[in-house]
Amino acid sequence: MQLQSVIQQHLSQIVADRRYLHQHPELSHQEVNTAAYIAAQLREMGLSPRTGVGGNGVVAVIEGKAPGKCVALRADFDALPIAEATGLPFSSENEGVCHACGHDMHTAGLLGAARVLCDLRSEFSGCVKLVFQPAEEDVLDSGAVKMIADGVLENPKVDAMFGQHIWPYYPVGKVAIRDGAMMASSDRFHITIRGKASHGSAPESGIDAIAAAAQVISALQTIVSRRVSPLDSAVVTIGTIHGGARYNVIADTVKLEGTCRNLNPEVRNKMEERIRAIVEGVCGGMGASGELEYFRGYSPTVNSHELFPFALETIREVVGEENAVIPESSALGGEDFSFYCERVPSIFFWTGILSPGAEVYPLHNGGLNPDEKALPIAIEVMTRCALKFLAGEK
Repeated sequence: MQLQSVIQQHLSQIVADRRYLHQHPELSHQEVNTAAYIAAQLREMGLSPRTGVGGNGVVAVIEGKAPGKCVALRADFDALPIAEATGLPFSSENEGVCHACGHDMHTAGLLGAARVLCDLRSEFSGCVKLVFQPAEEDVLDSGAVKMIADGVLENPKVDAMFGQHIWPYYPVGKVAIRDGAMMASSDRFHITIRGKASHGSAPESGIDAIAAAAQVISALQTIVSRRVSPLDSAVVTIGTIHGGARYNVIADTVKLEGTCRNLNPEVRNKMEERIRAIVEGVCGGMGASGELEYFRGYSPTVNSHELFPFALETIREVVGEENAVIPESSALGGEDFSFYCERVPSIFFWTGILSPGAEVYPLHNGGLNPDEKALPIAIEVMTRCALKFLAGEK
């Protein structure tokens, strides 16, 4: 079996899929046309996709030559509310929306893996479940959670699951994987600070919510620097601040939004309490009041310790030992693949997409422009993992 040659037979269609998806991005929970495109492609392969799974999710099963285990492969397909700045001839046609996180690459890759596995179905026993997931970008209304609730891991029951994310910090040809945590938990919080309005010339007559907010923001940074061990990774970030109505009025209300990331569940469980203590304490000391709303989002994405040697060996078979990267640290970005990891043995890896000499554009940047040469690499890793697992090599 020459996987690379089978992939090459489908490569022009794989690239066409990616460019269509890139040109027609849709936001979380709005991916109706994207889901329809995926389902149509699967039907052309002779599959019978189930649509509307957990919202706009699409699931299909490729049956092998005989009964056996079930392995799932997952890709996400929602886009972001970011204007594209790549200048590509197939740039987004949906103004203000683009695939700045590479989900078009993920989905085209899984469609490619499906085409390859359909060609090879007479060579494996068991089945491969294809999981095309919406709404990965909605931390508070995750597509993974909804698909799991809708039974995606059952009928047939999934024995192992594999997923990947493009990674703009590695060149094409590199694939990265860690034993244990790959990515962090992703929680979100809102802070409302209330003071008392007064004329800007008489601050003593009011309670300045902006001044209180400034002290709260500074104090929150001490959680990571003084309340979390230097051996643990954590981030507390304030992303938005809104307050005040006029230049000469002491603001009576300020609203802050932020995110909290970490890898250690014990640290995560203490963050809400620590943020609340600072918000209420600092505001109270300045005569204001502070209110915290804390929302638990994604769990840490943790690779199966048992599957890790198998996955690493497979990656090395595809890209060579020198290109199989074991990062020194996890990333503090979040991924709702984490919810699959909590339920079945799972592996999540990063695929390098940086072209030689190209500028690095991070994820969630409108200039992100993955090198399509990464597609056959990701497809081969996913496909080899599936076939070897079903063959009992793990």
